[in-house]
Amino acid sequence: MKRLLGLGIIACFAFSQGTIDKVFTEWRGPNRTGVYNETGLLKEWPAMGPELLWYNDSIPVGYSSVAIAHNTVYLTGLIDSMDYLLAFDMKGNKKWKTAYGRGWDASFVDSRATPTIEDDRIYLSSGKGDVACVNAITGEINWKVNASEKFEGTFGKWGISESILLYKNMVYYTPCGEQTTMIALDKMTGETIWQSESLNDKPGYVSPLLINRNGKNQIVTVIEKNVLGVNPDNGSIEWKFDYGQYAGGKWKSNINTNTPLYKDGKLYVTNGYDHKSVMLNLNEDATGVELAYLDTILDIHHGGAVLLDGYIYGANWVNNRMGNWCCLEWETGTKMYETKWQTKGSIVSAEGMLYCYDEKGGNIALVKADPKEFKVISEFKVPYGKGPHWSHLVIKDGVMYVRHENALMAYSIKE
Repeated sequence: MKRLLGLGIIACFAFSQGTIDKVFTEWRGPNRTGVYNETGLLKEWPAMGPELLWYNDSIPVGYSSVAIAHNTVYLTGLIDSMDYLLAFDMKGNKKWKTAYGRGWDASFVDSRATPTIEDDRIYLSSGKGDVACVNAITGEINWKVNASEKFEGTFGKWGISESILLYKNMVYYTPCGEQTTMIALDKMTGETIWQSESLNDKPGYVSPLLINRNGKNQIVTVIEKNVLGVNPDNGSIEWKFDYGQYAGGKWKSNINTNTPLYKDGKLYVTNGYDHKSVMLNLNEDATGVELAYLDTILDIHHGGAVLLDGYIYGANWVNNRMGNWCCLEWETGTKMYETKWQTKGSIVSAEGMLYCYDEKGGNIALVKADPKEFKVISEFKVPYGKGPHWSHLVIKDGVMYVRHENALMAYSIKE
């Protein structure tokens, strides 16, 4: 009897220890590429669109994407002047909400940062530059730092839109300003580990990318005027590139929003507002870059791009900001196609298919990734929510999650 009791205690202990899943999820999926490692998905949808599993159209307003872990859907939303982290069960019912930082208060104030999740910890930035770590199970705040304030950071006209990057024991954030450009905080305590030199530049709206060049890790990000590579261990800025010189058209703006694409020593950096895109060659030891080519076709506003089998796919800014859907050859920048479909928007991919989300009308198209043509196989219109369709789609376990400001919808796209 004692032996059975002991085994029962051990089993209960093991179960309790196993309730915290080993997970990692972040902005735009694996390695921030926008390409989801899903299989067994529909290659064509019913005429009315895929099956709507559930929806919730009474969530706090936000532009952020969702993050899924622990059988929970997480997203951010604005309530009064505060950014909140919200947790929903897998049927869209709210479990809890936690105020974690000050929201942006000028224009387009909806929350914007997507949660980064590692095990039972969620990392977030707010519109006013507060950085927080929240317990993923309980919603309790582990630590919070008013990072932009502490490091004398600056803001663009739309505040902070940076989804937090993690590496080893560090959390990275880009306050910019006269004191520093990027900082690293201890992910368990929020204590400062390092702060980089200042480039006297303002932040962009970009979520940084961790790359590897010949075994060397480096953080790449885009701020208002510069693309830069930062040593993740000590904060040394190892190279910078003057991207601001390529602002064009009547806008003359350096409003950078997109996480760069990276593969085999090449970095593709793009921005809307008639801004030229650039392909950069990173040298062998990742200490410098040179311009490989300029691209005047695919100036992406904030919908991101995906790289598949040597081709870049995304939507550009042209036609009075309505945009076309484009494909470029990665190595040369050669235009493969430029096709009108609805308006510009965001793009993700899974299993060789493109999922295109039109920002004006809320149409979602399923398109085969083919450099020869942009051919819509299926499409449907999102029925709930209000305002622009700026949230990026998320695909997880055969479900496509669609955020439209105050509405969240879950569609089954599994075969």
